[in-house]
Amino acid sequence: METIRLDAMRDREDVIAGALLGTAVGDALGLPLEGLSPRRAARLFPGPVRHRFVAGRGLLSDDTEHACLVGQALLASGGDPPRLARSLGWRLRGWLLGLPGGVGWATLRACLKLWLGFGPTRSGVRSAGNGPAMRAPLLGACAGDDDARLAAWVAAATRVTHTDPRAEEGALAVALAAREGARLGPAGLAPAAFVAALPEEIARLRGEAATPDLRRALEQVAAHLDRPGADLARAMGLERGVTGYVLHTVPVALHVWLRHPGDPRAALTEVLALGGDADTVGAIAGGLVGATAGAAALPPEWVDGIADWPRSVTWLRRLAARLARRFPARGQGEALAPLPLAWPALLPRNALFMLLVLAHGLRRLLPPY
Repeated sequence: METIRLDAMRDREDVIAGALLGTAVGDALGLPLEGLSPRRAARLFPGPVRHRFVAGRGLLSDDTEHACLVGQALLASGGDPPRLARSLGWRLRGWLLGLPGGVGWATLRACLKLWLGFGPTRSGVRSAGNGPAMRAPLLGACAGDDDARLAAWVAAATRVTHTDPRAEEGALAVALAAREGARLGPAGLAPAAFVAALPEEIARLRGEAATPDLRRALEQVAAHLDRPGADLARAMGLERGVTGYVLHTVPVALHVWLRHPGDPRAALTEVLALGGDADTVGAIAGGLVGATAGAAALPPEWVDGIADWPRSVTWLRRLAARLARRFPARGQGEALAPLPLAWPALLPRNALFMLLVLAHGLRRLLPPY
């Protein structure tokens, strides 16, 4: 891939806020659709994409929470990869104590290993789930043009929970995409060239050949760049929804980002219509488009419609501002501590969240089918 100086980017804070708020918007919009087939999702939630989780508002799930944990760990570690892994490990321990409403099976096992005393280099489990990929847009937006740092960040944030090389490849693909979007903006992207170069770029940064699974998935993306996401999903056998397998989730998110890099509304409308693991696919796609187009391009009603706390929209913007100052386009940046969070509020918040999830589950027992 061509190296372009980051000082040619748009506003640094807007890019990082775009990655973080885009993740949050895609997560919140996709959450009510989680686990539904495209057909059932369209019947239960007809009309334009909007917040539908509770009273026309959206809440955040583990996808955004993990992005926030990574952002806080970046601040705590100053970007040093071993310290990043240790900080993220401690934050995952605390996150599990809050009884979060959604925990992937691999992430749960890794968090339990962390609590049993395993360090962050030994806590990961063999899984090719999409958990690491949902943390990656923010890493790419913050990393700058230091390839070694980007690869080390992704490895540290991945291996604390997932050790399958495909999980790391998928997360690195997303981080590279976010960085490319942040560098070039919507008008500067060359979709076909980016996808063609991606397997070798990942192999170079990881020091080993890309897996055949990754190459096949990216070949499918390249073959469908001029066709809608539903065509790619059919070609990949995902007619009933995108799964949590990283090489299903990531190619679909990359595809919709490359088709609509400057249009968050079009990108998320297209990808959420595919069903399945909608909150995670939406979060990754939203993070990529947000990093590329900037936070100002996100539809205001989607951003303002998120009614969560203590990780509120205001808190997310403050975290992005702190990350932009800590990891500027040029220079060392300021030494800044993690952003304070009203953590005692997490238990009651998560209890309410679980009640609302249960209400959605009961609603799905009723027509239309």
